[in-house]
Amino acid sequence: SATTPRKAAQAKRCRSQQRLIPKTQTGEFYLGTSEDDSGGVDSFAALELLAALNRHKVTSITRLRLDAALYDPAPPRLPGTNGRPRTKGARLPDLSEVLRSTHTRWQLVTVPGWYGEGEREVEICTATAVWRRGGMPVVPIRWVLIRDPRQRFTPQALLCTDLHRAPEQILGWFVQRWQLEVTFQETRAHLGVETQRQWSDLAIARTTPCLLALFSLVTLLAARLKPAEREAAASSASYRKPRPTFSDTLAAVRHHIWREQGLLTSQRNRHVTKPRPALQRALAYAICHAA
Repeated sequence: SATTPRKAAQAKRCRSQQRLIPKTQTGEFYLGTSEDDSGGVDSFAALELLAALNRHKVTSITRLRLDAALYDPAPPRLPGTNGRPRTKGARLPDLSEVLRSTHTRWQLVTVPGWYGEGEREVEICTATAVWRRGGMPVVPIRWVLIRDPRQRFTPQALLCTDLHRAPEQILGWFVQRWQLEVTFQETRAHLGVETQRQWSDLAIARTTPCLLALFSLVTLLAARLKPAEREAAASSASYRKPRPTFSDTLAAVRHHIWREQGLLTSQRNRHVTKPRPALQRALAYAICHAA
């Protein structure tokens, strides 16, 4: 079939993730995916990618569709059996059926650091299976079905290619990826990551690390500001924030730099009147938030 833009993006993503695989086989390497990229078997959670990472002993954790085709492992092959070896056993119920079943045994667990909200109690159930789709590799997984007793989010499922990991650990690892996702989102929104207009892959490979380093530089500069300036970064006209966002932090750093340098007048012309300090502060505040 013809290669669609989505399949082309998936193939590029697979190649880039395989480059992250460490050359050494010592230690452990875990890969968690973004929730926006794992909607089904045709996206990041593709069976080809999971199988490739599994061969390199990389543990993958991502979302799993509730209608994914799950099976028992293939039974042992008896001596003298003709034909190709079986790759799967009996079909298992869909996770959507497991979710609705009254016989499902749920376990209440407490997850720390739930998306920046502190601890959250959720109910989980788990089992192992093999995930298979026609023409794709067979991937053994441990699935974890999650639901909220207070129904604050819709039930969802996760998979882990390490069958021996505890479900609490799988859920904890998946939640931890939120901090990285927020960082990448902030750098894209305010520093232009992934919006470069270079046509060369090498140029993009040079500018992206620089923009990510700028994120760290802004954070370090903000830490050196006076307490009053740091507190002003977390306030706005309508409400006061307990902590500043990255956009607030970036504006505070801009405000500090531009207030000192941007509005100085030339010393060669002594007849030019400098703006009043209040006007300088107002202009610097307006410009640093609009930039």
